Amino acid sequence: MFKDLSRPYIIAEISGNHNGSIDRAKELIKLAKDNGANCVKIQTYTPDTMTIKSNKDDFLIRGGLWDGYNLWDLYDWAQTPFEWQKELFEYANNIGMTIISTPFDESAVDLLESLSCPFYKVASFELTDLPLIKYIAQTKKPMILSTGMANEKEIKEAIDAIQEYGSGDFILLHCVSGYPTPVEEINLNTITLLKKKFQCEVGLSDHTLGNTSAILSIALGAKVIEKHFTFDRSEGGPDAEFSMEPHELRNLCSSVEMAYDALGKGSFEMKKAEESNIKFRRSIYVVKDIKKGEKFTNNNIRRIRPGYGLPPKKYVDILGLSASRDLERGSPLIEKDIIK
Repeated sequence: MFKDLSRPYIIAEISGNHNGSIDRAKELIKLAKDNGANCVKIQTYTPDTMTIKSNKDDFLIRGGLWDGYNLWDLYDWAQTPFEWQKELFEYANNIGMTIISTPFDESAVDLLESLSCPFYKVASFELTDLPLIKYIAQTKKPMILSTGMANEKEIKEAIDAIQEYGSGDFILLHCVSGYPTPVEEINLNTITLLKKKFQCEVGLSDHTLGNTSAILSIALGAKVIEKHFTFDRSEGGPDAEFSMEPHELRNLCSSVEMAYDALGKGSFEMKKAEESNIKFRRSIYVVKDIKKGEKFTNNNIRRIRPGYGLPPKKYVDILGLSASRDLERGSPLIEKDIIK
């Protein structure tokens, strides 16, 4: 799948931005489609498949966006309930929008398989959960792997699991697991490093604010871009602070398309937009009336625009030669005008 992508592929991540409303989740799916996204992504977990309910220090979040939450309560707040997922898949399919999910345990994979999820996303925090990756890979569906926090060995182990148990169709997304990610820490050159090191397709899971990083990633070879999406950041929600609004998604999609088109194929051939302007290149012109037999000098021929005469590179060789006929000022100098 990912090798065959001919254009950038934009995934709008709803995550917990439904704020506990299935109707809001549906509206976000429709908005993502209307504003140019190729795909919408949800998440499939319950708080009990993610963690246990505990207030021990290990389970408490200190600092950052979710400061003060314990893990169970955060995931209870942000979850997209299992009971919604069939309805959301049916809704997306009915309006012609591709929908996928990130499963966080085997029960989530089983549910998503029953819904014919076309491909899967593995979150950065689950990249080292090799049993889960192997279980997903056994579906033989394409897989997206986010690489936030992962070192080279961990990425290689995940890829090996996919290649051993799955179809081998996968893409690596460069990701920095900071929410939001400071733009000075996004380190986009990692995209080219991933492609070179692992010889695979690459993309970006972007948690920076704004679209600059995502647009730039196209020039570095990103085929897939994933960003969180919401109605309005001011409405709040688990992931609202680092999510795009509809107008930003629309801008991202159009800008990424323009960036991709601007890259082109890389060649030294004349471009179509240049064809009508080639006549304005410099060439050799008669700038003073010349009689037949008169020698060409710096005073009677020059290298000027437009470009209907002989190319400037021949100028020095022509000086001192003689005219084969009378030449009028403003005439392009051509081969038959010269006695050799």
